[in-house]
Amino acid sequence: MFTVFVSRRLYCAVAKAASPPATSSRWQRLKDSKAGMWCRGLLSDYKEAFQDIFVSARKRPGKTAVYTMVLGASLAFVYTKPDDASFQERLLDCSNQLGLLSPWIRSTPSDGHVQVLVKMRNEGRLRHVSLALLSLVYVADYDPDTSLYEAQCSDLSVPWRELPYRLLDVGFAGRWWILESKMKDYDVNNDEFAHLPAHLQQTSPPRVQQVDESERLHKESWLPVRMEEDKIPNIK
Repeated sequence: MFTVFVSRRLYCAVAKAASPPATSSRWQRLKDSKAGMWCRGLLSDYKEAFQDIFVSARKRPGKTAVYTMVLGASLAFVYTKPDDASFQERLLDCSNQLGLLSPWIRSTPSDGHVQVLVKMRNEGRLRHVSLALLSLVYVADYDPDTSLYEAQCSDLSVPWRELPYRLLDVGFAGRWWILESKMKDYDVNNDEFAHLPAHLQQTSPPRVQQVDESERLHKESWLPVRMEEDKIPNIK
């Protein structure tokens, strides 16, 4: 009996040794390759980093909230950052708004600023640069399509140190702030009131009582006129 058991064990060992080795799958070979080991290490590092972030967020919720707000605000500013096309569109809109008004009632600062920008745009001298959270518009000396040597030579281009003096507008949070500030009260010409006394050149908003009284008088003006009989003149 013992001899039979030993013989079976020997036959099994010989058969196992003689059998061909199992071929590994393509996925297994890819996992064992250098690229697969590098990817697994990278994923492991990211996993540990995210775990540390979650642990730190639980320990310091206030700091995490501040960082989240700053990151969200930065992404919102990047998403709403105006581009060159939006500046061109807004400039043409402002020019059309001023064109609908009579020259006598246009605001002098608004009209002058827009006219200068339109002139530079027609000359091809407006330049747009996009930064991280905002956009800038500045003026150059020449049109980029001009064939002059001064316009094509890179050594004679506008240096960055002169950018603050050439800056025309700042785009931030979906608005062009300098253009919007210049267009405030664009339909009010302050030169029309220059001949008035000082106390009449500036007006204060009416009080609530004055507004109510004006509305009451306006409503009463639409009512029919009623006269008493004793006040009606006798016409013979």
